[in-house]
Amino acid sequence: MSLNIVLIAGSSQLKSQSAKVANYLGQRLLTLRLCKQIAVLDLGSDPLPLWPSEDSSDAWEKYSANLIQADALVVVAPEWNGMACPAIKNFFVYATHKELGHKPALLVGVSAGVGGAYPLSELRASSYKNCRICYLPEQLIVRKVEQLFNPGPGANPKEDSIRARADWTLEILAEYATAMKNIRSRIEIDAVSFANGM
Repeated sequence: MSLNIVLIAGSSQLKSQSAKVANYLGQRLLTLRLCKQIAVLDLGSDPLPLWPSEDSSDAWEKYSANLIQADALVVVAPEWNGMACPAIKNFFVYATHKELGHKPALLVGVSAGVGGAYPLSELRASSYKNCRICYLPEQLIVRKVEQLFNPGPGANPKEDSIRARADWTLEILAEYATAMKNIRSRIEIDAVSFANGM
């Protein structure tokens, strides 16, 4: 497929488990030939200044350029104390409908333990309003992440199962991305009167 998919590693930590998961999913998108190009935006290795910041324009310009070209997104959100971490929330303060409007996105929760669902609920509830990102009804939660998506084959049948589910959700994302390209071409994204969601 001739899709461009951007993956966002939403942790502020360097060499994070979120980045590991984002890179794994990006490689699966290419291996399965679900897209032509990927970009991984790692908020840990290339952080955005805390909004509002007078020094934010250069940092955000790099992100914005990639996002504008994207047909779909994968948002990898780690769970910190049962919440979405500050880096991913800060990202969505920067993001506008110009970058993300009416683009499908797969939410991926990451947890060192058995959690991971709460950040996805939090992002579904609040992050879409002004940027108008369209989250898929499907999502992926990677629990006990240190043991999963490491190099090589799956370590056990449970990992084989989550890897198969990951492939399935990526296939769904690619179908949404293909279908929604036509929708975006018919929507006036820059309607100034309605720049913010209700």
